[in-house]
Amino acid sequence: MAGNWLLVDAGNTRIKWGIHDGRAWVALDAVPTADAASLSDAWTPVIAVHQALASNVAGPGVAEMMERLCAAAGVALRFLRSQARQMGVVNGYTDPAQLGSDRWAALIAAHHGERGHKLVVNAGTALTVDALTDDGHFLGGLIVPGPALMRRSLDRGTAGLRLTEGVYRNFPAATPDAITTGAIQAATGAIERMGSVMAHRGSPAARIVLSGGAAPEIAGHLHAPYAIHENLVLDGLALIARAG
Repeated sequence: MAGNWLLVDAGNTRIKWGIHDGRAWVALDAVPTADAASLSDAWTPVIAVHQALASNVAGPGVAEMMERLCAAAGVALRFLRSQARQMGVVNGYTDPAQLGSDRWAALIAAHHGERGHKLVVNAGTALTVDALTDDGHFLGGLIVPGPALMRRSLDRGTAGLRLTEGVYRNFPAATPDAITTGAIQAATGAIERMGSVMAHRGSPAARIVLSGGAAPEIAGHLHAPYAIHENLVLDGLALIARAG
């Protein structure tokens, strides 16, 4: 990585971005994806860079907007595409390019973190649960709605279950608590089920690497060691940029 890089993780809910100098983060921030136009004001004071690398799963409109902003600032922008093999990680997807670039960057960051078999989990609008072996083989993964999306689906798809705030309880005795607890249990169940499948394969996950806005909501209910990495996708982008 020569000089400073602008690195961007554009997701369904938030666009997280940072400036990395090859050793550490110089700046980190985020804006709601629905307010993507505000990136122009956010980037102007700090975009003294010549190169940018982005993971974008927020759609073509966001990609076009980022391209315009970077072009106006004279910054060469490249979008990450998942590869069959990169930086020690082997992509187990039948069509490697079909894997979301955010998941690919997160897998690379997790592989270059602590050793051991692991589950790489991003708990955002969608919940992704990816199985990664110690030697860098991405075996495959799950995609299910994240807890907030599960709750919204009940609000929109049923006549009698309105979206109200609840709390997690082992034995919910009120509908809001039942919805909140059910969403968390469904999320943790998907994670723990993938852990069981990995163990049955002979690659038991030593830990769960957890990121995303819903990570704190889920973490305390997991029955396995975990570590929260708030900027896992950005860290993966920084590693890729540094490697050239």
